[in-house]
Amino acid sequence: MDQSTPPGRAKQSFGKVYLIGAGPGDPDLLTVKAARLLRECDVVVFDRLVSSAIMDLVPAGISRIYAGKALNRHHLPQDEINALLVSLASSGRTVVRLKGGDPFVFGRGSEEALTLADIGIPFEIVPGITAASGCSAYSGIPLTHRGLATSVRYVTGHFRAGEEDMEHNWANLADPDTTLVFYMGLTNLENIADGLITHGLPGTTPAAAIQNGTTAGQRSVRGTLETLPDLVRDAGLRAPAVLIIGKVVALAENLAWFTPEAARADSDWTESGIGAGTGEGEKASDDAHDIQGFNSATG
Repeated sequence: MDQSTPPGRAKQSFGKVYLIGAGPGDPDLLTVKAARLLRECDVVVFDRLVSSAIMDLVPAGISRIYAGKALNRHHLPQDEINALLVSLASSGRTVVRLKGGDPFVFGRGSEEALTLADIGIPFEIVPGITAASGCSAYSGIPLTHRGLATSVRYVTGHFRAGEEDMEHNWANLADPDTTLVFYMGLTNLENIADGLITHGLPGTTPAAAIQNGTTAGQRSVRGTLETLPDLVRDAGLRAPAVLIIGKVVALAENLAWFTPEAARADSDWTESGIGAGTGEGEKASDDAHDIQGFNSATG
């Protein structure tokens, strides 16, 4: 099939988009390839869950555009993010689309990649350590363990727009030999616990909630599926957080090794600087300028 450019029409020269997983927050967990691309790109489009410590690795002179999203609060809607990536790559730039965790695990990276593929814009996927893997490891919770868990499942913990309930097969999820990791589940924790218990998972099943995992701001509580909602409420935990439910959680009693207090003492961490979405600070004016420039350039 002849894919040559039609006569009289200039062939468009695209840049390239790298959809990169920044990992769960600790900059030491960033992959070597991701760190290299952050130094070599022309512009970084980053999410709320990318830690400020990782953004500090981006050299001066590289444009930064904040595209963060929280529950029901979108700095840029997804369709505008897609259009932004297309516009930047169409101008010939090398673009890093930086996402917390892994771009293909509840990161909508596949939606953005499909948009690029439909237009013919070159892209690469650079995997990152998932929030599930990082937060569990830094909390001393193995996701699988012989005799305790033979499988692990990643599950969304929030509703889609317009839904009144989570579309989960609770009976299927309530498997005592499976470790469940719920993303974005704090708001619906009581519904999650009720759904699992109602469909047969014992209320005594060990469970944990981990906020800001792998960072100096990590906070966590451990209890049972039945007691976890009250523990989270009493501790004042808030997003970003993951929930881990399963017998393996009990192993944290012996395997927990990470001490956030020591990490804070060894860094200049402050709570307002955990992530780009909660501590944009001095980046805000630069990001607004970049987005304004995008809007004017596209009409």
